Order: sequence, then C-alpha cells, then structure tokens
Amino acid sequence: MATPKNVPLKDFRNIGIIAHIDAGKTTTTEGILYRTGLTHKIGVVRGEGDGATTDWMEQEKERGITITSAAVTCFWKGHKINIIDTPGHIDFTAEVERSLRVLDGAVTVFDGKMGVEAQSETVWRQANKYGVPRVCFINKINQTGGDFYKSLESIHNRLSKNALPIHLPIGFEKDINGVVDLVEMKAYTYSDYADHELVPGDIPADMLEKSKNARSLLVEAAVEADDELMMRFLEEGEGSITIDELKAALRKRVLAGDFYLVTGGDGRGVIVEKVLDLMVDYLPSPLDVDAIWGKNPKTGDEVERHPSESDPMAALAFKIATDPFVGKLIFVRVYSGTLTAGSYVLNTTTGEKERVGRIVRMHADKREDIDKISAGDIAAVVGLKGTFTGHTLADVAHPIALESIDFPEPPVSIAVEPKTKGDQEKMGIALQRLAEEDPTFRVFTDEETGQTIMSGMGELHLEILIDRMKREFNVEANVGEPQVAFRETIRGTSEVQGKHAKQSGGRGQYGDVWVRFEPNEVGKGFEFFDAIKGGVVPQEYRKPVEKGIEDTLKGGVIAGYPVVDVKATLYDGSYHDVDSSELAFNLAGVLAAREGIKQAKPILLEPVMHVEVTVPEEFMGDVIGDLNSRRGRIEAMEDLMAGAKLVKAIVPLANMFGYTGDIRSMSQGRAASTMELAHYEEVPPNVAQEIIEKRSK
Repeated sequence: MATPKNVPLKDFRNIGIIAHIDAGKTTTTEGILYRTGLTHKIGVVRGEGDGATTDWMEQEKERGITITSAAVTCFWKGHKINIIDTPGHIDFTAEVERSLRVLDGAVTVFDGKMGVEAQSETVWRQANKYGVPRVCFINKINQTGGDFYKSLESIHNRLSKNALPIHLPIGFEKDINGVVDLVEMKAYTYSDYADHELVPGDIPADMLEKSKNARSLLVEAAVEADDELMMRFLEEGEGSITIDELKAALRKRVLAGDFYLVTGGDGRGVIVEKVLDLMVDYLPSPLDVDAIWGKNPKTGDEVERHPSESDPMAALAFKIATDPFVGKLIFVRVYSGTLTAGSYVLNTTTGEKERVGRIVRMHADKREDIDKISAGDIAAVVGLKGTFTGHTLADVAHPIALESIDFPEPPVSIAVEPKTKGDQEKMGIALQRLAEEDPTFRVFTDEETGQTIMSGMGELHLEILIDRMKREFNVEANVGEPQVAFRETIRGTSEVQGKHAKQSGGRGQYGDVWVRFEPNEVGKGFEFFDAIKGGVVPQEYRKPVEKGIEDTLKGGVIAGYPVVDVKATLYDGSYHDVDSSELAFNLAGVLAAREGIKQAKPILLEPVMHVEVTVPEEFMGDVIGDLNSRRGRIEAMEDLMAGAKLVKAIVPLANMFGYTGDIRSMSQGRAASTMELAHYEEVPPNVAQEIIEKRSK
C-alpha cells in the first residue's frame, strides 16, 4: 500500500460523499474504508455494534444521521484519497457548503428505491455552484423496490441528461450479483456482497445486446471531448478507439463538470471497489483544478497560486472542531506551498501572525501526527487561536486572501438560560466554542429581556446544539420555544433631522444632522453615504453619526427586529465650536434613525421556506390542504418512483414549527419533508400587527 510520503500530487484525490439524508453516504464511506484496509469490519449506521467510523458523535449514532463532515484518508491502487462524508439533513447544509468549497470532486449517492430526492437536488446545486466534477452511485438497488434504471431516469428528469452508466447491474433487486463494465466490456461478479474480491468474466448472454447499446452511447459521449477521436470514430467506428483512449476521453468530459458517470450497487459490499476505481480514474487530482486566485491584502492586487510546493504557502480553513484531547482542531486545505508544524503563518483575514502547533491527519475521530502538509492535501492543525472557518493562512512574506465561504443567516431562534448558577459560566464557554465551530450558529443577548438567544438553521440544528452543550460541556439549560428571526425594512424614502441639544450649566451637548433614508437592494444590508458639502458637519463627527444609525437599526424600530437593506445618506447638519462632541453626533444619528425609519413606510419581513414533501399518493390531498392552512403556496407537484409524489411549496417559517411530527402522523409515518430558507418576504399586514402588538407587551 502507498504511504503519504511517496504519493505524487497527480495521484491525490480530495473527494466529498454527498446525498439526500438516508441515501447511504456514511455506509458507502464505511464500505470504502473497509475495502481500502482502514477498518477491519464495516460499521453500521443504526442499531447494534460500534457504529460507523465517520459518525463518531453520540448524537449521530443515536439518530442514524451525519451531523458534521468527517475527514478520512485512505489509499487505493497507489492513490491517496481524502474523503469527506457530509451530512444530508438540510439543517446542516453549511457542512456540505464548506466541504465542497475545498474539495476537487464528489461522489453523489442516490437511494435506489427513491431516485432523486429533495435534498439530492440541493447538494447537486451546491456542487454546481462550486464547479465540482462528480460521479453518481445509485445505492440500495439490491433491496426490495431498488431499481437502477428508474433511478437513472429520475437523474435525467431532475438533474441532468448528461449522466450515463459506466456499469450496468447484473440481476435485479435481491438477485443482483455484480456489474457489466462498459469500458472493458467484462462482467465483474460476486456470490455474496461481502466477498473479498470481484470475479472478472464474460457478460451474461441476456445482457450482451443491452451492454453493447449502452457502451455505444458512452463512446459517442466520450469522443465529444477530442476532435481527433471524433473523426476516427466517424470514419472507422467504435472499434477504432482503445480502452485507454476511451478512459482518457471520459475523464476529460467528467472534469469539464457537466458530464457524469453512473454506477450502482450495495454500498456495504465489494462493489464499492468499482466506486473507488471511478474516483481514481475519472475524478480530478489537485493538478486538474485551475490555479486559485486571491487578493494581496496589502495592495488589493489579484494574485494566483498554483498547486505546487514551489509556490508560497496558501491554505483555507474550512472547518473548526473541538477535540476532547487536543482542543481546537482547524481543518485546512493547502492550495500551494507547504505548511509545516512549528512554523509561523499569517492569517490574512485577521492580519495576525499565528504559530502552527501540531499537524494531524484525521481518520474520523482518530489522529496521526505528521510534520507537514503540502499543496493539494487536507489535514487538521492544532494551536491556531484566532483562526476560524473561511480564514486564509498564508506565507508571512507572500500574503494572499482567498475568497471566503458565504453562509446564510440563521432563521430560527430560541431563548436559553442556565439551570443553576454553576451552569452559568460553563454555558458561556460552551456557546462560544459551538459558535466557533459552526458558522450558521449565532448567540447574542436580547438587551430588553437580558435573555441569551441562540439562532440556527432549523429545529433539529438547535436541538443538536443543546444536546451537545449538555453532553460535551456538562451544561444543563432551560430552553424556550423556537422563535422566528423576523426582520424590518422600508419601502419608502424619508428625510429627517436628528438634533441632540442639551444645555444644563457648563459645557452643553450639540449635534445636528439631516439624513435621507431609502430602500437598498435586497441582500445589500445597511449602507451609509457621506454627502456633506463643505464643513457643516466636521469629518470627525461623521463616523459617530453612522455608528448611531447602525446601532439603532440593529435593535429595530417598529418591532425590535434588525432593520435590513437600508441606505442612509448624511447630507446636511450643523455643529457648535464648543458643545459639539462625538457622543452628541452619535445620539443625533440615533434620533434620525428612529424617526427616519418610522416615516419611510416600515414593514416587517419574515423568512419563508422552500418546503418539499415526499408523500404516497393517497395522502397527497391531506398534505396540500395542510400546507395551504399554514399560509403556504403550492409551486409544483411531481411524480416520483414507487407511487410517491413530490409536493414543492413556499411556506412562512413561523407556521412550520413541529411540521416533521405533524406530517408523520398525517401520513401514518410514510411522508418525509425537507425545508430550506428561500428568502425573506413581507408579512401580511394583519399578521404583522399581531406580531408588533405581542412584542410591545
């Protein structure tokens, strides 16, 4: 077996396993670890036994789902593969997002009984966003209801027509016992899925015609990558193209990012070796990926880094994890140069120098110390105090800031308070650690009530965080009901005076400003413009005005929720030689914001969710009626495999708490749903009035 020291960069693979919840990502990863010799048996995701290697958190073992991305390194046929097993549940979508940001390729796993599911589409879109080439593995086709061809059809209908099988399954459902390899035109079979090797042989007679047709389609697609091959294929036919040429052409097409090879089987079994072959034969090495671009933080100039040890070091921190034995682990992808244990690096996001303590290669929750990592590799670093997700680490003499990772604002909040005085201090530390790890988790104190508010991506997300607080940090807490993170904005324009003038003996306070408030583009947030002509408001007082306005908007004006997407332009004012001060102008800004927002047609915004429900046909009427009663708008209905329907709707989050339980009871446990934030939209006036009245009590 190859070792980390002698694998050339062209034989590295940084691969993500992505899919809908329950499609079998973690089981497939377990199969890969077993087949590559990293584990001696296959862990199970649910039930008895030691559990899956990559699902090492207690909550993952109990719930049978993946919550955090786990990184493992294994070796196959001389190639080094860093694999990240990502979560499928929509509440942990940020884990998928940050993993795809640093990966070069992905294996998309589909449930062969269900085909393309709601979250399959979400992770597919995320992979498209980052331009990640991928291959498809249709899992569970050996189970009752599993169907390779129907699942392939659902990929064509819902994701891409450019997905072609490279293997065809031999047999159907429980009788599946191998695949036909369409490149080599050989059969690879097994007598039991847990066999130690695949046996090569002739293609079964009843599959020969089907295999020839499928291979012809594959060859036609492959030659599109190469003009010379295309000409030869047109002139001399399929037989003129060698196996090596076909593989090279297919690889070229996959690397372009809009063509996908498809295989299928049982993720626990020996067939996973064929998935490993696809990874090494067709997915990119770091050398196949374009040089990365960033900015020099000192000059603002664009600079590039190539995946080479000779370029200056540049790395991106993409995940933080708290390890019970070594403390804070920072997972990094090194794009260029070499990161060495004991060296100093520059965090170009914060501008601070940091010392790299130890570097560890992760095998899920087990660690192996290494001296350094070089371009193209992924590992975890210990000892960086001020580095968080999305930060760039660079050579001190050659700074570069790479593009960070954008995360959505969390739409669900709960109030949390410690049960005892002893829990109080521990809770503060626990929340800080969890917020460091998870960029979609926010903690703040409500100034009016003094309560600690936790915000996350959904009910399950917050439930897991509370559970982790209890288990990992020993903190008992009382938890309130989930609340919606409303926002405020304006639809009109106003021009107001903010004047703070006090005279009470001695030196007074005087600040006077005129500010124009108007709507900003959606998503732009708050922007401040200085349009002062001459010196009617001196330069040193303008920043305090901006700060006063910004602080007021954070606390809300009509219902106490943050005001977003507002432009404020300071265009006039006056000052006093003696009585004016930064504080006086800050307070003038506060007064202007309070009055200006009230006069600019303020409205309340609420998060609305993309809701997708998979439901057997007989319960569809109930599901649609229920979504309508929750102020939902049905957007589409589609047919799925196995007599199921897919309902797509837009529904306000405020009406979706507890929906998972409701839909189960409505459908005898047979329906499932996913939710993700779509956007913020205006709350209907009657509902807004109720919310404002409730907040003012």
